[in-house]
Amino acid sequence: MGDLLGGARAPRARLRELLGGPGPLVAPGAYDALSARLVEQAGFDAVYMTGFGTTASLIGRPDVGLLSGAEMVDNARRIAAAVDVPVIADADTGYGNALNVVRTVQLYEQAGVAGIQLEDQVMPKKCGHMSGKALVGTDEMTGKLRAAVAARRDPDLVLIARTDAVAVTGVDDALERARAYAAAGADLLFVEAPTSEADVERIAGELAGVAPLVFNWAEGGRTPPVSLQRMTELGFALVIYPIGTLLAATAGIRSLLSALREQGVPPLDGLPSFGEFTDLVGLPETQDLEQRFAG
Repeated sequence: MGDLLGGARAPRARLRELLGGPGPLVAPGAYDALSARLVEQAGFDAVYMTGFGTTASLIGRPDVGLLSGAEMVDNARRIAAAVDVPVIADADTGYGNALNVVRTVQLYEQAGVAGIQLEDQVMPKKCGHMSGKALVGTDEMTGKLRAAVAARRDPDLVLIARTDAVAVTGVDDALERARAYAAAGADLLFVEAPTSEADVERIAGELAGVAPLVFNWAEGGRTPPVSLQRMTELGFALVIYPIGTLLAATAGIRSLLSALREQGVPPLDGLPSFGEFTDLVGLPETQDLEQRFAG
């Protein structure tokens, strides 16, 4: 887990190595540093910083473009500092035009993330599984991607290009856009929100060999719940499970508060003990450092 003293780490090179593995890299979503540590402790090799969850956790609002780039980068920085595994961060639309994308890429890179996701929605964007989305033109998005490629100082920073065209202009346009985004320099392609397994299979088949692909297993979203085995067969390189941790935390908090209101005592069965939780967040490490540097 993330060391308070930092240290030599190469999360970007590690992410590229993992993406080149024989099966898809599984990256559960995290919305803050604590959920990221839990993902790492569960044994996963990467963390996905969800914009949906970041918005919900920071301001308690829906993912409709309300957060600024600075707020998103701050959350990415905290998450990346909390874990040793690579962090892939949602960077929405890049928060403006191609010039804004240059600064966005530089700030995310400084924050320590291993990969970022840029999408082709009009700003302010909406969650990919909501209705009412609108797209920028393909030429504008390819320009933004070229700017992202030019802006990164570390060539190992992974650039993911997402298109939301399936829900707006259809699968054909989504495939055409994906090919253009790969030609512009995207490392991975993310075709958001196909609504049938047949469309998932078509996307995987037609983009095979163009660039590695991302599958968004959006919990409760518009895309059918394809099994990990099937995604492996279709050749996806990265599978994200963006909001399961957020939904589980919400259910747990609701349950505890309901019992507290009804019974006057919070139910502790099934919860980590105080000692277990302080171990989880690294108390033994901090105590060791206190002893090491005591006057």
